Amino acid sequence: MEPKDTKIKEYAGGWMTERVGTQVPGFLKLAIPVIALCCAAYLLIYMNGDVNQPDRGPLVRAMNAATEASAGLMYAVEATMIVFGVIVVLFALAKPHD
Repeated sequence: MEPKDTKIKEYAGGWMTERVGTQVPGFLKLAIPVIALCCAAYLLIYMNGDVNQPDRGPLVRAMNAATEASAGLMYAVEATMIVFGVIVVLFALAKPHD
């Protein structure tokens, strides 16, 4: 048995390796956008705290009114997350390159 001459790419100082020419597994191509969408939805739902919770809701709303949380900043963070998610999905779906 002769060892095959395969090129191995190393990332993170050798902690992660990849055989050159391999593709991203299908479940990761599905998991990456699903996780990104869940993160974006979570931020949109809870960006002002858990205001609809029966016990703490009024307290959270009072705290939000007192501190004047910036909705514009939260939407900017959300937009940044969406852009990053799109970039990661495009990278995962792209063909491998050397």
